[in-house]
Amino acid sequence: MKYIFFVLMLMLTTAAMPAQAPSNKATEAVKSLLNRQIKDWNKGDIEAFMEGYWKSEKLQFIGSRGVTYGWDKTLENYEKSYPDRATMGELSFDLIDVTQQSRKVVSVTGKFYLKRESMDDAKGHFLLIVKKIRGKWLIIADHTS
Repeated sequence: MKYIFFVLMLMLTTAAMPAQAPSNKATEAVKSLLNRQIKDWNKGDIEAFMEGYWKSEKLQFIGSRGVTYGWDKTLENYEKSYPDRATMGELSFDLIDVTQQSRKVVSVTGKFYLKRESMDDAKGHFLLIVKKIRGKWLIIADHTS
């Protein structure tokens, strides 16, 4: 009788437990993408940095100037805002939350810091929507302020 009670309690406890979180492969892949972007930025290579973004006219970037659509326009805005290494500074991220929303979507909330020697440092927050497209994780929406 005690054995049956134990088995029933085990079954009820297991059924009441939340499902295991999805594999962290997706979140680790997205963190790797962001680390690669940091390295590319800190080498002064904006085009390589942009490889982390979806190369589509549907890419959405929201910043201080409002909403920008498209990979080319986003690249153009980065090049205007950061015309040289001094302006680009040294980039770092503080990731607050990296959550797998579905099998192919991860959201990232974080802070960015630009350490610059010849001008004021810059910092702010961001929310990224990253999607797996044709086997590759890419930023499809970026809200940075």
